[in-house]
Amino acid sequence: MFRVPFLVAISLIIAFGGGILSTLAALEATDGFGSIRIGVWDAFPEAQTIEADPYAKSHRADSGKLLYGTAEGLSFTASVDAGGQRLSGACRYQLSGTVPPSRFWTLYAADQQGNLLDDGTGRPVALNSRTLLHGAKGGMNISVASSAQTYNWLAVPPRGDFKLVLTLLDTPVAGSTGLIDIKMPDIQKTGCGDA
Repeated sequence: MFRVPFLVAISLIIAFGGGILSTLAALEATDGFGSIRIGVWDAFPEAQTIEADPYAKSHRADSGKLLYGTAEGLSFTASVDAGGQRLSGACRYQLSGTVPPSRFWTLYAADQQGNLLDDGTGRPVALNSRTLLHGAKGGMNISVASSAQTYNWLAVPPRGDFKLVLTLLDTPVAGSTGLIDIKMPDIQKTGCGDA
């Protein structure tokens, strides 16, 4: 007598539970479609526009973060170095090259969800175009490591993976033109551990 309602209830739990879990997995897997890749850097120029796909809109609503308008700015993320290896706090990296034209830019290390990695120790967890010490040729040269470095240093936790977030504000790159011709900074691993 209770067998049929019990089987229906189990089927509904599996269907709804599976649907919810697969939706959450899809939202965590991507920021949406329409990404551009320049070297190791990824950006989603349409994520904040009205033309954004449903996954990008859902991801934006779920994260609760304010995104920039098309004319305001564009965020690039890198989770691997030039060799294709995941960025790890156990290693040291050199970020060098030039930043695409922009009025202002920021750079910080983030966890896989995009949250700032700040352990409250007062170490430099973010840099911007006004605080960076420029070299003789004007390019950037930033050490990314868990231990203190000379010159420009971006601190990361000693363990775990991270990604770098470079946000360009008031830049022509944010428009749909010129994305193919821009050069992004290079990320080279300089060593791991105490070596």
